[in-house]
Amino acid sequence: MPQFDQDKITKLVSELRTSMKRLRHLSKLPQNDFVADPDKIGSAKYHFIVAIESCIDMGNHVIARNGFRVPENYGDTFRVMAEAGVFENDFSQELRNMAKFRNRLVHLYWEVDDKQVHEILRNRLDDFKMFLDKLSRFLGWGNDSTSNHEKVQT
Repeated sequence: MPQFDQDKITKLVSELRTSMKRLRHLSKLPQNDFVADPDKIGSAKYHFIVAIESCIDMGNHVIARNGFRVPENYGDTFRVMAEAGVFENDFSQELRNMAKFRNRLVHLYWEVDDKQVHEILRNRLDDFKMFLDKLSRFLGWGNDSTSNHEKVQT
């Protein structure tokens, strides 16, 4: 069974779930209302950064605890996780795209199209739930009658 610090993963899952809740709320806005409100745009960008960082941090924690190959960058974290059997290659590619989006939000923020942010809000939020589901299975949370599984579900 893979090694991990339950408290650390639980804290990161909590952060991810909080951001997912805010992102789901924002995803219900019509595109015109969303792009017309800089506060909504800023909130979405911030919560995307937190959510993506949480996934990266969970991945890097599991990688470090289990002696998997050291990732070369944030996107490579998800490739290493695929190599370890956590994710399929196709989903790993989606997660790598998520890491690229995070990098654009942080480092090339002036190039991020607000309509694209809304499109991602509408179409990609389930990737976070899938991430948690697959990580939960890999870590063995929920394989017995304990409540650990509830901690990583969305």
